[in-house]
Amino acid sequence: MQVSSINTATTTTDQTDQSSESQLPVQTLNQDDFLKLIVTQLANQDPMDPEKDTDFIAQMANFSSLEQAKQMSSDIAAMRSEQQLLQANDLIGRVVDVQTPDGVVDGGTVTGVQVEAGVPNIIVDGQAYTLDEVFSVAPAAANTTTQGAQP
Repeated sequence: MQVSSINTATTTTDQTDQSSESQLPVQTLNQDDFLKLIVTQLANQDPMDPEKDTDFIAQMANFSSLEQAKQMSSDIAAMRSEQQLLQANDLIGRVVDVQTPDGVVDGGTVTGVQVEAGVPNIIVDGQAYTLDEVFSVAPAAANTTTQGAQP
């Protein structure tokens, strides 16, 4: 059975809204869209040559695989973000050398972590740097004062 393409783009504009914002159609299909497509296929199929149930099952399996792949991709992205935050936190108190995008090399002790748009930045001498800019890490400088020394 052949299914003709459906153009979902709308070109109407609201007369009361004078802004230049246009409403774009959703570019991804979700499970509801898939089920609507299946129902439309069933309703419009040729009664003398109906679709086989195995075709629908194959389509549903493909859609399920796609949904699982999308979920796995978002899970991996979340894990990566969490890993970067842990790496940044591990650098607190350590001495690092960083190279900025313009080639300037700076160094100092990491005093904190700041998260901007989900990306952790380390704070060195009051300046934020990304983890990509770090090119060397050394242990924290040892404290040379003897605290609590007993005679």
